[in-house]
Amino acid sequence: MELKTIKTLKEIPREEQFAPGHRLCAGCGIPQVVRLALKAVPDPKVVVNATGCLEVATTIFPYTSWGVPWVHIAFENAAAVASGIEAAFKILSKKYGVEKPKIIVFGGDGGTFDIGFQALSGALERGHDMIYICYDNEAYMNTGIQRSGATPKGASTTTSPAGKVVPGKLERKKNLIEIAIAHGIRYAATMNPAFPVDMYNKIVKAANTPGPTVLHYFTPCPTGWYFDPSRSIEVARLAVQTRIWPLYEYDNGKIRITVPVKEPRPVEDYFKLQGRFRHLLEPENKWLLEEIKRDIEENWQKLMRMAEQSK
Repeated sequence: MELKTIKTLKEIPREEQFAPGHRLCAGCGIPQVVRLALKAVPDPKVVVNATGCLEVATTIFPYTSWGVPWVHIAFENAAAVASGIEAAFKILSKKYGVEKPKIIVFGGDGGTFDIGFQALSGALERGHDMIYICYDNEAYMNTGIQRSGATPKGASTTTSPAGKVVPGKLERKKNLIEIAIAHGIRYAATMNPAFPVDMYNKIVKAANTPGPTVLHYFTPCPTGWYFDPSRSIEVARLAVQTRIWPLYEYDNGKIRITVPVKEPRPVEDYFKLQGRFRHLLEPENKWLLEEIKRDIEENWQKLMRMAEQSK
């Protein structure tokens, strides 16, 4: 059965399979993607969850927030375990007629970009039928706000602190979607909690696509980014409006920008709300701020060219 995309929030199913009462921080962006993923992907489904914020905050013994079959595994091997589950159900389906569930994987940026990347790469190369969702809060938040390969240039973390000599992380953030596309998969996309209809539709498209798909989700983190939890969605929306987090999809060889941003907001509007970036607004760090702006514009123009070529 092919699932259908929606046009309004009213069309999102009301049934909940992710219970309230979990211990995720106020303002955390993770619950939104979990709730929508469990709504967009019909039963049967199995969730594979790498160690991280989502796992530790939703399964504090003897409680659980999960209303679907759920597997907790190590930090680094979520995609490998999901591969095994998918392969096992393939055999069970062939031999005994068991209905194959859709496998949904949740991993943070640390468990996806860094220590879990080998397992993810292998799963993509082998073509296992799964939806891999990376909830990206741009650092190892669960273990003390250390930098990861997803930490953006200029951000201050506990292992890339902003000081007088080195003003935060100096390296660029990895491009997860480009890396995933290079494996020859059919669908990949970016998502953001401030645009729930766009996010729901991308999850539906991923569920409708045979083989592996990758969804990269922007996850506001008040604890690690140092902003007021009540402004979580505002921060998320600004990430798109400043072109820092473009919303786009790769669908069978074609790139499409799903939320065009013709007149971007100044990146300073995004940075000034977060303690991890405030040092970039000091005069002595203007050189790094300008470098970041060039990176953002370069990435946007590249994306625009690819989208234009896809028409």
